[in-house]
Order: sequence, then C-alpha cells, then structure tokens
Amino acid sequence: MTRQCGGCETERVPGEKGRHRIVQSGIITEEIRTWVRSELWNQVPVSISVIDRQFRIVEANRMFAQNYGFWQDRLCYNVYKGRTEHCERCAAEMTFSDGQIRVREEKGVVRDGQQTYYVVQMVPLVRPDGEIPYIIEASTDITATKKLEQEKLVAERLAAVGQTVAGLAHGIKNVLMGLEGGMYVVRSGMEKGDGERIFRGWQMLEENISRITTFVKGFLEFAKGKTPKVQLVDPNRIARKVVELFKDTARIAGIELRADLEEGIPFALMDEEGVHTCLANLVSNALDACEISDKGIHHVTLATRETEGSLIFEVADDGAGMDYEVKKKIFTTFFSTKGSGKGTGLGLLSTRKIVQEHGGKVSFESGEGAGSVFRLEFPRDRLPRTENDAGKEV
Repeated sequence: MTRQCGGCETERVPGEKGRHRIVQSGIITEEIRTWVRSELWNQVPVSISVIDRQFRIVEANRMFAQNYGFWQDRLCYNVYKGRTEHCERCAAEMTFSDGQIRVREEKGVVRDGQQTYYVVQMVPLVRPDGEIPYIIEASTDITATKKLEQEKLVAERLAAVGQTVAGLAHGIKNVLMGLEGGMYVVRSGMEKGDGERIFRGWQMLEENISRITTFVKGFLEFAKGKTPKVQLVDPNRIARKVVELFKDTARIAGIELRADLEEGIPFALMDEEGVHTCLANLVSNALDACEISDKGIHHVTLATRETEGSLIFEVADDGAGMDYEVKKKIFTTFFSTKGSGKGTGLGLLSTRKIVQEHGGKVSFESGEGAGSVFRLEFPRDRLPRTENDAGKEV
C-alpha cells in the first residue's frame, strides 16, 4: 500500500513517527520548489540577464542590477561594456544564429566605471518551432582571479630577475677570468719579447670579447622578445633552410645531417623567423652533442610530420645524450653543457619561449650515451591568429 503526500509517492511507513516523517518530507519538498521558483533567480551569486533579438535586455536579476546598474530596455553591449556600437564577433549574435550554447571570457565595465573581467554563458531559449526569441546570459565575475594571476606573474618576474642577475654574474665572471688570462699572456710575452706568446694572448682576448658580444646579444633578444610576424608559411621550407644552413658545419665535423620531411604538409600560420631560430638552436645542440660523443659515425635528423591536427618538428641525434641531472636543468637560464666560450645557456630557453608563443610545447627524450630527440609540437587550432580573429572563446 502506498500513500501520496505533497505530490510525492512513497511506501507506507508503519507507526506515527513514520507517518509524520512523510508529511514533513512533503512539506519540505514543496517549500524548496516554491523557493526555487520565486527566490533562486535573485539569490544566486551570478549576474543573469535576458536579451532579445535586438540585443535589448528585457529581464535581469538582482545581482545584475547591483553590478551594472539601471538596465531596463538598454542594449546589452552598452550595459556590459559601455559601448555605443555592436560588439565585433558578437557571441550572442552567433547563438541567435545557430542555437549553440557558448562560454566566453569577456572584459567589461561595472556601474562604478571600474574595469571587470567575467565569464559569460549564453543559453538560447528555443521555442517548439525552433525560433530563438531570447538568450539567457549568466555572467560570473573573475576580476579577483585575474588580479591574482597578475600578482603571480609579477612575483614570477621578480624571481626570474633574481635568477637572471645570478646567471649574469656567473657568466660575466667567467668572461673576466678569460680576459685576465689573455692580458697576463700578452703582458708576459711583451716582457720576454716573445711574439708568439703575445699573439696567443691576443687570440684569448679576441675570443672572450667575442663571447661577451654573443652573450649580451643573446640575453637582450631573450629579455626583450618580439611580436611574432605571423603569416602562412611552408613548414618543410623552414626545415630545409635550417638543414642547408648547417650542412657544411656537419660535414666538416664528420656528422651526417639529413632531412626527413613528410610530403603534403599544409601551410601554417607561424612566425617563420622564430621557428627557424628554434630549429637552428636544436640542430646546433645536436651537432655539439655528436662532437663530444665517443662514437665513430654520427647522424642528426630533422623531421617534420602532421599528426592528429598537430604540426610536429623533431630533431634527433645519436650523440652523447643527457643524464638525469642535466635533463632537470636544460630549461634553466644560462645553463649550458657546451663548456666555456661556446654556450650562453639561452638557446633552449628562447626556443621554449617562441614555441609557447605559438601555442605549442617542447618535449624531449634522452639517455646518457644514447642520444636525444627534441620535439616541437604545434596544435593547429592554437597557432597564432591574425588581428581580425578577435574574441576568445573558452
């Protein structure tokens, strides 16, 4: 036997206490339903508005009015952003067109004129005949989160400055030691009238002055950075140019440098100079790793391929490889395994920076004595966009 109470059906519970519990449960359920219908709209900590096809706000909850002020019969872009013209790449317009739910991160202005960041979810109200007369927009303020992100970024930059200063001091100290050594050799050669010794000391000075130039230029390029010059480029063409650049160096060192390029790879929106720099850094490192290896014959391969919507460049070598300690440090500022006078420790760091600016990532595999493989992966849907591609969907 069953019993109904407050619209809910349940098994009969014997005893007075059980019957009382059923009645109370029904009352509570009805109270919740009533509260949701009448109060939830104004109690949720989210700004909710309803806009029509003319982009006028026809309804809004209490939180929306608190944040944005008077809204009745005003245009959404005027209320949200203080604009007098329709937004470019308007997500609401897209939702009216295709009926899709959208989530976007936006920047706007609240009632006191302060800039605000928010995530807005747009849900179409669809009638049985498919018509969409209204869109419900629910906005969550993320300004505090954005502020924390900025504070975190500042803290990271300060930490990087400390690390950079320490690295600079270490690098400059090494150069100064080289200059002092060269000066000593030149001075002692002059005292003894030894022309050969003077010449050797002068070479030491030239080498260290050249090292200072390379060191400072590399540091400035890394610190300053540059805006990627994005255009449609042929990935294989970039790879061929890098192989051509290093072919003579590899041949003199007795290393076979080869290209393994997948045919038919579509053009991609990239900064050709930046990607060329990345590949040149990796190939240069691979050649150096082969030169310090004890093996007889060495190979370096620059490969390209397209896999699951991602453009991939790979540089593989069968050189010295890296042990665990070196692998932990390779993306550390000024860390280099090339020895005094050759490496600045900025190559891989710059490579990772450029790749990340393209929405990609750098990965590698290496074992001591077993060579290394460095991989640059660029998901095509995350490559840089042109200036016309405004708006950021989440």
